[in-house]
Amino acid sequence: MKLAIREALLSFRRAPVLSALSITTIAFALFVVGLVGLVALNFRQALAQIEERVEVVAYLMRGTPVEVVTVAMGDVQRFPEVASVVYVTEDQALERARRELAELQGVFDDLVTNPLPASLEVKLKPGYRNSEHVRDVAERLKGFRFVEDVRYGSDWVEKLDRIRDVAAVVGLVIGGAFAAASVIIIGTTIRMTVLQRSREIAIMRLVGATDGFIRLPFLLEGSLKGALGGGAAVLLSYVAYLALDRLILQATFFDPTQAASLVGFGTALGFVASAVSVARHLSGFRPQ
Repeated sequence: MKLAIREALLSFRRAPVLSALSITTIAFALFVVGLVGLVALNFRQALAQIEERVEVVAYLMRGTPVEVVTVAMGDVQRFPEVASVVYVTEDQALERARRELAELQGVFDDLVTNPLPASLEVKLKPGYRNSEHVRDVAERLKGFRFVEDVRYGSDWVEKLDRIRDVAAVVGLVIGGAFAAASVIIIGTTIRMTVLQRSREIAIMRLVGATDGFIRLPFLLEGSLKGALGGGAAVLLSYVAYLALDRLILQATFFDPTQAASLVGFGTALGFVASAVSVARHLSGFRPQ
């Protein structure tokens, strides 16, 4: 193993230009994948912020005792989909309307009685903010005899579901396409390295070296180049993130686990590309 590691490191000294070219090519190939992942991450964050606004509002009949509402809130809070329940009194509803609809302040001043009903505002947990679960919660709220009406913006929630589904499909297709292109680019890059040392491989085969002995330094070299390329891709992605965050909009960068996954992805691609390239090359040196 020590010999294989030394040979893998020596290859960088034997062909520094080709090694630098390989790492750079891998870095830019993975940088594209990283950009797709960065866009997907921020889109998912934006979608999650929109999903937080999904709620079900149950309007209560006038004169409903507070004690009855308190008991009902406990029942609703135990729904598996529910994150929180807030009771909004008639006076609080009117005060909110005055604050949010300033252009109708004159209308509010002319009111003799408060026309707004009390309500229960129900927010759902992550994973339940889709049309199916929202509809289920709304139907259960309608079962309370003191609930006069239930609103949750069904059209808006269904559109949110469609956006979520389309984004998942588009992200999968685009990410898969760029990942496949990266595999091809990295494989070609490693293949150049193997071809550059074809005479050395031939001599080793002639003196009786086993395939495993020949293959191991190339596998280590490919993995190291993939890891270095992945690290450079993370750095390039961070530069792109800074530019996006400062010039366009507030963005989110990969967490340490996601960044490490990109480096690990590069390492795995380098290993696989090296294994395939060396296997194909060794097949041309079978003893007669």
